[in-house]
Amino acid sequence: MWTRQKRKSNKGRFFLPVLTVAFLSYFGFHAYNGEYGIYSSEKLAAQVTLLQSERDDLVHKRTIMEQEVSLLRDGTIEKDMLDEQARRALNLSLENELTIFIN
Repeated sequence: MWTRQKRKSNKGRFFLPVLTVAFLSYFGFHAYNGEYGIYSSEKLAAQVTLLQSERDDLVHKRTIMEQEVSLLRDGTIEKDMLDEQARRALNLSLENELTIFIN
């Protein structure tokens, strides 16, 4: 009687390593490109520096505006400041004056 011997296939030997490589590549990709990955943290750091520079500029503008308002709030209004604000609001000046607006 003849018996046929079954050979084991090579497919079973490669299943676990292929599955491991797929698993590691999936998580490696998301560790680099994911929402909280390495690349995203670099983009967030660049955005933080940009927003901090904008904030510093706004803080500077606010201090200037607060100084101008404090000149108008005191018990005595400075005549030069009042004259400057009135001329700017009304867009008027005298004929013999030279007006220079600095923004």
